[in-house]
Amino acid sequence: MSQELEIEFKNLLTEYEYQQLYSDFKMHEPMNQINHYFDTPLFHLKEARSALRVREKNGTLMLTLKQPVDEGILETHQKISKLDLDDMLSGGGLIGGEVSDMLKLMNIPQQEMIHFGSLQTRRSETAYKNGLLVLDHSTYLGNEDYELEYEVSSYEAGKEIFLSLLTSYKIPVRETDNKIKRFYKARLMQNREGGNS
Repeated sequence: MSQELEIEFKNLLTEYEYQQLYSDFKMHEPMNQINHYFDTPLFHLKEARSALRVREKNGTLMLTLKQPVDEGILETHQKISKLDLDDMLSGGGLIGGEVSDMLKLMNIPQQEMIHFGSLQTRRSETAYKNGLLVLDHSTYLGNEDYELEYEVSSYEAGKEIFLSLLTSYKIPVRETDNKIKRFYKARLMQNREGGNS
């Protein structure tokens, strides 16, 4: 089973802050990636503060279950094929494997999984002080946002470096939901607006 503990810090940026950091850190050329988000119609995963996505990146498809743990997120990864993704997108439920096994342990009905939508990101990365500095420009459901992420192996040291970086650029700390939460908030807003018209 492929699992990893993800420790990362996030902060939303203005377009100006994003461009300034991109220029100053001489970021690598942006890569395109698409996240396809899944949950049950009753949002079992959301209720468990977990998330399920398929990420398309560099010609590979990775199914990932994210679960909260102390000081980070436990990610369970499983490579899938284009046929698997097509089946999931068309309502065929979740394929078997490591992720499905984890969902069984969580008592989540994996055959009820449906696709809720997709988020496209242009991602740039560079090494920074024993971590990975990431700049994301994401578009979804008629929205776009800019985000700084810092991925590290040590929570305390990473937090100190991240906050120092924000301070040095006079970027305020902004409460930043992860991408799937931002996606679901936009989806909810879209549904409300659609219901009021």
